Amino acid sequence: MYKVKQEPPKFLPPEWWLTNRAHCVSAEAECSRSERLIAASRVVVEESNKAAQLMQQDANKKLEQRLENIRFWRQELNKKLEDMTEEIEVLITFRTRVEKALESCSQPLQVILQCLSERENHVGIDRVHDEVERELIKEREVTEGVISLLQRTLEQTNEQMRLNRSAKYWLEKDLQQKFQAEQIDDRCSVLTNASLGLSQTEKLPCSALSTSVTPEGWETSSDINVSKAEKERNASASLRTLIHRVLGQTAEDMRGQHRAAASALQLRVQETKDAKEQIEDRLHKIQAEIANQERSLESLAVSLQAKQGPLKVAQTRLALRSQRPNPELCLDSAQIQLSAEVQDLSAHMERLNASLSQSEMELRALTQNQLSLEEQIQGKSNSLYIDEVICSSLHQSIAIHSF
Repeated sequence: MYKVKQEPPKFLPPEWWLTNRAHCVSAEAECSRSERLIAASRVVVEESNKAAQLMQQDANKKLEQRLENIRFWRQELNKKLEDMTEEIEVLITFRTRVEKALESCSQPLQVILQCLSERENHVGIDRVHDEVERELIKEREVTEGVISLLQRTLEQTNEQMRLNRSAKYWLEKDLQQKFQAEQIDDRCSVLTNASLGLSQTEKLPCSALSTSVTPEGWETSSDINVSKAEKERNASASLRTLIHRVLGQTAEDMRGQHRAAASALQLRVQETKDAKEQIEDRLHKIQAEIANQERSLESLAVSLQAKQGPLKVAQTRLALRSQRPNPELCLDSAQIQLSAEVQDLSAHMERLNASLSQSEMELRALTQNQLSLEEQIQGKSNSLYIDEVICSSLHQSIAIHSF
């Protein structure tokens, strides 16, 4: 079944005119809006270009200021780093001086201990707590005190060295970070709109938008490193002054006590020599007296022996005359003389025997005294060998250096 084709509707002339007019009005309105938009766009372009230029100029200015700040702090940090490096090197030389001084105390201490040990070999009355022993003990105490002081000074120096190196580490780390920051900001400062390699990111990373360090905190961090380095450098300089004073004073103390001990030892040697000479002089006198006493004993013995004959003759005569007949037993002068002779000879012999006994006792006493003096001389010789030969030689070998 066929459909009848409908023709398009037809409009009236007024409708035609009305429609054309409507299109014209609409086009005119669009042109006006477009012109206004173009004008507004020009304003936006000009304002954005000006704002971008101003912001870029401000950013360049800020970057230059930032670079100046970084360079200033790098200069400060470099100066403190150079000062600290120099201070560490100087302190190392002072530490070496302390180590050498401490090492040099070993030999004097060993010598002093050996001298005290050798003097224990004195015998008899020479085992005395004399001035030499007191000075040697004092010298040992001074040396041990110096060793203890130098050990504490060395420990203090090592600790200061650790603090100096710590301060140097933080200065170097701060310098390295500022060098990296300067390189980055310097590169940023030379970038222009025509620079190659520019990149555009729709969204900046969070770390770029919100940093954890404020400008004040940034300066404070470097100021802390600089202040710490200056503080440790001053402390190190004070320690070097102390080390110099300690080294000088300890060396002078050891030299003074060494001179006192050497003087006491020299005086003791001379006193021992004088005592030995006195004892030897007494020994010579004792020996001479012993010889005299021996001659006296011999003389007494000879004299006593010589009285035996006359006494026997007188006693024999008396015995024979007692055999006379009774009428002849007369107490004549001969009888009286013989009786007196016997009595006198007996008395002389008793005195001679008494003198002989006393002389023998005195000879024994002199001999005992001689043995005692010889023992004393032997002891003094032993003391002289210990003090003059061994201890003096050892003590003179002590070398006290200034470091």
